[in-house]
Amino acid sequence: MAVAFKVTGVEQGQWAVLRVSGELDLMTSPVLRQHVHDAVAEGHHSLVVDLSDVFFCDSSGVGVLIAARRLIRSCQGRLRLILPDRGAVDGSHVNRVLGALGVRRLFDVHPDLDSATTDQAGPLSA
Repeated sequence: MAVAFKVTGVEQGQWAVLRVSGELDLMTSPVLRQHVHDAVAEGHHSLVVDLSDVFFCDSSGVGVLIAARRLIRSCQGRLRLILPDRGAVDGSHVNRVLGALGVRRLFDVHPDLDSATTDQAGPLSA
């Protein structure tokens, strides 16, 4: 059964949080890109992208994450990803894809929303 792609935005303290679910691919990645741009345009320079419920990510999805990192860095902001060890249905697909491509180390990765939005918590190792 296919899960519809969805991005919802909430605020948690000083952080704008984008919760993403479904497949992050060529057809859906422009939606996430627009949400990131909208958040920055609204003045949010501390952004968390929660990818816990993404069960597929292709190169266009990875490209959007890298572009989001570049955009946030250009604003002297902070971007954090939520990539739990076990996410979506069978484990964190995005985590495996970023690791296989050698770009996971570029991101400040956290296992859950609490650690991503708390400055005392350190990121997971790459």
